Amino acid sequence: MADIAGLAASAAGGGLFGLAGSVIGRVAGLVERRQAQVQERARWEHESRMAEFQMQAARQASELALQTANAAGGWQGLHASLAAEAAIGDSYLWVNAVRRLTRPFLTLLLWLITAWVFLGSGAAARGEIVETATFAATAATRWWFGDRGPGRDLR
Repeated sequence: MADIAGLAASAAGGGLFGLAGSVIGRVAGLVERRQAQVQERARWEHESRMAEFQMQAARQASELALQTANAAGGWQGLHASLAAEAAIGDSYLWVNAVRRLTRPFLTLLLWLITAWVFLGSGAAARGEIVETATFAATAATRWWFGDRGPGRDLR
């Protein structure tokens, strides 16, 4: 009977030891899965931040390309305008006089409109209207009289 009791005790001890090992293995598996999930979550967060940075960089690059294209188009338009003006050439004296008086007259008119709007409009409308009129008058003054120097080759 001692042999049976020893055999039963060995079987019970082995079963309990196996059960403990199985529980420890399951707990270790749960811990490993949780760590894997934490690492996977950290990897996804990192990839998400990287994707956001890449989109931001692409957006900035496209904005820069758009600004560059706008600036290049503006310079090409100015060059074409000046080339067209230079291609007109001289005509009758009175035509040349009218052409030469057009720029000063339009510039003076723009500045008078700016002053009239500034003095005659209310405070609410004054800001945007005066800014726009001042921009137009300044751009016209600079553009119209900026090329008044000695003759230049436009190429």
